[in-house]
Amino acid sequence: MSLPVIMIATTLVAFTLGGLTMWPFIHQLRNRLDDATWRLQHDPVTGMLNRTGLLAAHAPLTGADTAGPIIVVLIDLDDFKPVNDTHGHGRGDEVLAAIGGRIVDIAALHGGIAARLSGDEFAALLPARTDDLARIGDTFVALISEPVEFTADGKPVTVTVTASVGLALADTTDPFEEVALRRADIAMYHAKHNGRNRHAIYEPGMVMPAAGRRRGPRLRDRQQLTDEVTA
Repeated sequence: MSLPVIMIATTLVAFTLGGLTMWPFIHQLRNRLDDATWRLQHDPVTGMLNRTGLLAAHAPLTGADTAGPIIVVLIDLDDFKPVNDTHGHGRGDEVLAAIGGRIVDIAALHGGIAARLSGDEFAALLPARTDDLARIGDTFVALISEPVEFTADGKPVTVTVTASVGLALADTTDPFEEVALRRADIAMYHAKHNGRNRHAIYEPGMVMPAAGRRRGPRLRDRQQLTDEVTA
């Protein structure tokens, strides 16, 4: 066997052995990358999309081939703080995960997606296959308010959480946070202002209720929510 052939064979063996040695590290690195990518667009408590994931899912809908009307749903749980205060944040997370699962199921039933935006606030994007937004709103309100059961200190506990739900029609080409989500947000605050545990549908000219109370700045609040929203 000639020297060049021996050198080539030795090099191939070395690369093979090196690859086998490096494979566990590469596999671990890939797993970490996959996990980091997932966490970038998902909420670790509920497993739902987060705000970043929702925006990423909405982006492809803005193309010329996919543009069209959508239904934007904004959901804010009513008085969720007592659940955390009474049972602890761990049990509160269990309740959020259970309710989040229901929201995902309702969205999927209508061919849409859902996300947890922050603490006790969720959103859903649905294709506008129907103009019966009231029925969709009723479904969200009814299923969210079904009891959630968990165990605390070895004892079964049942809690009931209600929600204020805002729905709005928008076009996929509308600025998502500044228009689409903003409309649903205004409608949601009308539901909350009118007694909670109900839904409200955005109508042109609808503005934030005077008694609407916000709980800190949000990305979509760069404009004054008391201004009229034009179509």
